[in-house]
Amino acid sequence: MAGVTDRPFRKLCLQQGAGLVVSEMVTSDVRLWNTRKSRLRLDHTGEPEPRSVQIAGGDPAMMAEAAQRNAEMGAQIIDINMGCPAKKVCNKAAGSALMKDEKLVEEILKAVVAAVDIPVTLKIRTGWSPDQRNGVTIARMAEDYGIQALAVHGRTRSCMYKGEAEYDTIAKICSTLSIPVIANGDITSPDKARQVLDYTGAQGVMIGRAAQGKPWIFREIAHYLEHNEYLSAPSTEAVCDILLAHLQDLHTFYGDVMGTRIARKHVGWYLQATENAAPFRKTFNQLETPSAQIAGIREYFAHMIEGKEFAA
Repeated sequence: MAGVTDRPFRKLCLQQGAGLVVSEMVTSDVRLWNTRKSRLRLDHTGEPEPRSVQIAGGDPAMMAEAAQRNAEMGAQIIDINMGCPAKKVCNKAAGSALMKDEKLVEEILKAVVAAVDIPVTLKIRTGWSPDQRNGVTIARMAEDYGIQALAVHGRTRSCMYKGEAEYDTIAKICSTLSIPVIANGDITSPDKARQVLDYTGAQGVMIGRAAQGKPWIFREIAHYLEHNEYLSAPSTEAVCDILLAHLQDLHTFYGDVMGTRIARKHVGWYLQATENAAPFRKTFNQLETPSAQIAGIREYFAHMIEGKEFAA
């Protein structure tokens, strides 16, 4: 979720009922931390606790140093990424590519856990490919070397995000470990969350892509799990208010130029469930100032509330 789960989005997800949020993936190469992108990803000013920071890399010493540095900067949980399937990450022997080298996984886990005195968690996939599902082996290793909680995405690296997530491997992992296991993959609704929890025996669920443009999914799921009833969908007015607050946070966090650019993709996700949104989305993507974006959203939602179509 790099490029998505920035500080404004994490703040919003917590407000909408998420129990824990994790930072964008940060490289373990501290020599690269002087870029503006890295500085923004490492900025956790004012964030609610606990602050979980995810690191990615393939060198045990560098991962250990990155963990230490993040702990010094206020991280309260270090999360190791061994789940990202992106080529640019895997090509550097990081993310889910690490699952192909169990010895290296072992060395990284030992180094990071020994480097900090705060909890270390791990995110993995079910394996490297459908015929190399070693998720259970990696999970056992994680528990043995002091990982405090494990998140498992129900696909292999080679599957990327194609096809449907499988939960059999996650269920095997849950039955094997004593540490908390969090199930991830294709959890897009409250009833799907309930089904996955019941089927796998996991202690929690992790939501990724399903929260893009729909951050209230967290409170919908939490309400359903607690009360066994569906929460009413937010009104059009409520969605407008959520989106406007999100835009304003993006503009403040990134500045006018970058903030308006980053806002475009988020607005696109919010509008996915809206009929006939294409003309407005095209117009919105041409707006270049925060004030124009705010005004545009207000106008578009005013049309929706009045039952009128937006005319580009």
